[in-house]
Amino acid sequence: MKRIVLFLLTNLAVMLVLGVVCSLLGVDRFLTQNGLNLTSLLAFSAIMGFGGSIISLLMSKWMAKRSTGAVVITEPRNSAEMWLLKTVERQARAAGIEMPEVAIYDAPEPNAFATGANKNAALVAVSTGLLRAMSQDEVEAVLGHEIGHVANGDMVTLTLIQGVVNTFVIFLSRVIAYAVDSFLRRGSENNAGPGFAYYGISMVMQIVLGIGASMIVAAFSRWREYRADQAGAQFAGKRKMIAALQKLQSFHEAPSQLPKEMTAFGIREGISGLFSSHPPLEQRIAALQASQ
Repeated sequence: MKRIVLFLLTNLAVMLVLGVVCSLLGVDRFLTQNGLNLTSLLAFSAIMGFGGSIISLLMSKWMAKRSTGAVVITEPRNSAEMWLLKTVERQARAAGIEMPEVAIYDAPEPNAFATGANKNAALVAVSTGLLRAMSQDEVEAVLGHEIGHVANGDMVTLTLIQGVVNTFVIFLSRVIAYAVDSFLRRGSENNAGPGFAYYGISMVMQIVLGIGASMIVAAFSRWREYRADQAGAQFAGKRKMIAALQKLQSFHEAPSQLPKEMTAFGIREGISGLFSSHPPLEQRIAALQASQ
């Protein structure tokens, strides 16, 4: 979930900044000076929507390193780091992608993530908690899962989906803001251009609709986890992948052993299944056991 949260938060921040800048530059006034021009608004929304998600994608690797304090392994300092590099290199070769950067970051919870603007310039990072909590076979499966995300181009697909979602969020937020602003200014002599309420309502609606639209992104994220599990089984072995998931399940069933925020593979239950980026562990295990 870590890479998803980082991507969504970065995307939301970028979208809000772009929205403020466009408002200051008078873009909204141009779109509404002769009534709301829906065609121009849709084009503007698409440019902003895809622009925001693409900027978020380009920043994803930098943001991940910055937020976690991940240290990229350039020269292995011990046998564990050497094994990590060799394992990722072998799996990347099997997946037909360039060798990703491999990093370790200090965190007590078992976690791992992969991110990057494209499959041949990716980052795979694991937490110190993961290396302590899991056996080498289980870590190998986790790495295979993350390499699967990279090889499947999940971050790029996520960006395209987020771009479409952003487009409709921007479009609808401004349509709603314009309608409310027009209602509030009925009978006013000054109807040229948007009123003050328009800007405030459009920003608020952009946040509200953006949070709601994250359910669509979360649904895609849940689906891609099954594919990444299959990749982990392919690169490390089905037995190892199932064992890794079962280990995570054992941690979840004994929460006192780990912080409540325990999120291996970025796993987190979340307050609602609709916003969860990962399916329940028992469903993932069952899917792997039923696979050929």
